[in-house]
Amino acid sequence: MTMRIKAQEVSPEVYTAMYGLEKFVKQSGLDPKLYELIKIRASQINGCAFCLNMHTQDARKMGESEQRIYMLNAWRESPCYTEKERAALALTEAVTLISEQGVPDDLYQEVRKYFDEKEFVALIMAINTINAWNRLGISTGLTPQ
Repeated sequence: MTMRIKAQEVSPEVYTAMYGLEKFVKQSGLDPKLYELIKIRASQINGCAFCLNMHTQDARKMGESEQRIYMLNAWRESPCYTEKERAALALTEAVTLISEQGVPDDLYQEVRKYFDEKEFVALIMAINTINAWNRLGISTGLTPQ
């Protein structure tokens, strides 16, 4: 893919708004490593090479293992994720692919076993934020450096 437009230069206020969402999520108390897993998984689904490159590097810097990064695409079959992480990853997939089946009640109930109402809202915002970044990056032709 070739760069189509440098959105940050053309409309810096767009990035200001996006960074506001990032700030909310980071201040929400959501575990930063879990947030990186969410970012990677959504970016895998969306096919955003720029975000995959960035967030796998960020996860490594936070001490995430290579195994957990590589296995993320097959998290259901991998024993290296906690039940709480599995619930968040399932929600990530459901929200990212929301037009397919929405967020089923049983998934909502599973996520709520591990996350209270405020944490659930933070999860939804985390997932929506990376999906917005993915769509911005793919639409404008961002590629890894």
